[in-house]
Amino acid sequence: MAEILPGVHQVEGVDPSPEFSTHVYLLKDKGPTWTLVDTGLPGSHAAILAYLAKLKVEPTAVKKILLTHLHRDHTGGLQVIAERTRARTFAHWIEAAYLAMDPKYDGPGSLPTEPFRVDETLKDGDSVDAAGGLVAYHTPGHTPGHVSYYQPEHKLLFTGDLLIGQPGDEVILTVPDFTHHTPTAKISARRMGQLAVDSLLTYHGGPVLHKGGPALRALLDKLR
Repeated sequence: MAEILPGVHQVEGVDPSPEFSTHVYLLKDKGPTWTLVDTGLPGSHAAILAYLAKLKVEPTAVKKILLTHLHRDHTGGLQVIAERTRARTFAHWIEAAYLAMDPKYDGPGSLPTEPFRVDETLKDGDSVDAAGGLVAYHTPGHTPGHVSYYQPEHKLLFTGDLLIGQPGDEVILTVPDFTHHTPTAKISARRMGQLAVDSLLTYHGGPVLHKGGPALRALLDKLR
């Protein structure tokens, strides 16, 4: 997919199958550095490093790895990519505890195979100096410490697994079978609906590049 929006790359080669899309995003910072949002399934580190090489970007130019939540399809490549890039890692403080397996997470979804301690913990509303300025919003529901990242200048919302893209520029909530608490996820979606959004950068399905606001509003209408 390469560069899908200015400064936003969808890393090629991380999808395990055509039926299960996983979108690892590589973001250009204002200077010479880069930021990753999530790291894919175990083994995805090879595709991420290959994509960096294709762009002629040294792994150490990636300075930050932002995690939306702990599930293995988002953190499977984390250990290797963190080692190869020496980037600082970020997650919500609740999710950071589960990533460290202290305590072990007991909700649905596949868990990391080994503990990982992030470098910096986030809380709702924290600013992250990446990709021209991001805001970390606590969007619980799918997991207790799930985070979405918003870029206000370009109205980009990286939704993690709060939302899933569907054909025809539609989005849905992640299904209850893989969600810790769906009513809370609905509240999080309503809160994100208060933002000015042009693009919904979902992790599975989609993304919705140019009609993100209408897609989110259509979902919220169905949730009423």
